[in-house]
Amino acid sequence: MNTSALLQQAESQCITRGVRFTPIRRRVLELIVDNGGGLKAYDLLDQLSSEHASARPPTVYRALDFLIAEGFVHRIESQNAYIACACPEHAHGFQLLICRRCGHVEELHLDAISEELGSLAKERGFHIERQTIELQGLCAECRANGGK
Repeated sequence: MNTSALLQQAESQCITRGVRFTPIRRRVLELIVDNGGGLKAYDLLDQLSSEHASARPPTVYRALDFLIAEGFVHRIESQNAYIACACPEHAHGFQLLICRRCGHVEELHLDAISEELGSLAKERGFHIERQTIELQGLCAECRANGGK
């Protein structure tokens, strides 16, 4: 999905949910979408501060918290970075394929995996609040270019 379409979808979902899609939240999402790979909060801050002199770390982190809560962005735990959700209308778990060479991140939605983990946790009396599954390796392009 292209940047414009993803931003329009996010705006539409915010209207439907009755939450504010402020210009800063929109710009943070746009920067993440345009980046393609994982983007760190301070990289976002550097880009934002060149456009908005008042941009500070709390500004970025509040926007990221909102975007994560609304399902528009995922946090790559192992890299402390953020990517745009390729399928923000999808309300279930997700998995990330992360290329250790080029940094490409692909999002998967294998609901059966999330459901199985949820069932196993429930059997043990555990309530899952957040689930992060990251698979690291080499993408097809890096493997084709002699990756090891």
